[in-house]
Amino acid sequence: MKRILFLIIITASLQVYSQDELKGKYQPVQQKNSETKEVVPPETNPSAEPPALAKDPIVLQINPEELFKNNALYKKEANVEGIFYRRNEYLGGFITKGAVSTVRYRDAAFVDGDKIRVYLNDKVIEPEVLLDGEFKGFKINLVKGINKIDFEALNEGSASPNTAEFQVFDDKGAVIESSQWNVGTGYKAVIILYKE
Repeated sequence: MKRILFLIIITASLQVYSQDELKGKYQPVQQKNSETKEVVPPETNPSAEPPALAKDPIVLQINPEELFKNNALYKKEANVEGIFYRRNEYLGGFITKGAVSTVRYRDAAFVDGDKIRVYLNDKVIEPEVLLDGEFKGFKINLVKGINKIDFEALNEGSASPNTAEFQVFDDKGAVIESSQWNVGTGYKAVIILYKE
């Protein structure tokens, strides 16, 4: 019995020590090559624009609470104490004059099987994407006005939450935005591009 207890204590202390050794040493997976395809935006129904966007073309003033509030397209927040990712995440609104934009994404942390679905103006353009260490993405021909991109978490991989790094480029290759999302299964990360 003493030997078993001794082995448990030694194993636990080694795990704590090894986790401390890794702190600050994690390096994100570097991009090797990218897979990008072109997506033409689906036809939009002007009457189906989300509330607070139809009357306000300056996307920098969008209130994310209004975007997600009482909208059947977004799952309601279900956070409990200590769990912050059971919510939709607004990644920002950006104005561009370009006719084309490139959106790329990959797993932001450990590659653990995160899957997403991608929407453009509420139409599915990628039904299921497995996030890995290399960037994947698409080019879209922007329509004048609002171009809303939703990334829905289909799962949380083997380590919660669903995490991804994303990048948005204009038609000249300049970065419009680069950030990360952390959302739970069924929740969405949203970015809006407004073409002047």
